[in-house]
Amino acid sequence: MGGLLKFVIILLGVGWLLGQLIRYFLRTKLAKFARQVNEAAMEERRAQQQASRSKNSVNVDFIPREEIEKRKKDIEGGEYVDFEEVKE
Repeated sequence: MGGLLKFVIILLGVGWLLGQLIRYFLRTKLAKFARQVNEAAMEERRAQQQASRSKNSVNVDFIPREEIEKRKKDIEGGEYVDFEEVKE
């Protein structure tokens, strides 16, 4: 009788320990999987935004310094245009 009780207690202890270990490993694997899925979704969203941005707008990565200076010179002065106000 004493041997059977000891066997049942050991069996319950081993079962509890295995349950805890399985729960720990499943939790870590599921967290890793969720992180990977989240990163993939963010990457896809970023790619879609980049594609929509390139369709709707013009991106200028580099403007030569001479061009900037030329534009400044063109804008600084200007022609005076005389106009007349017309009343109806």
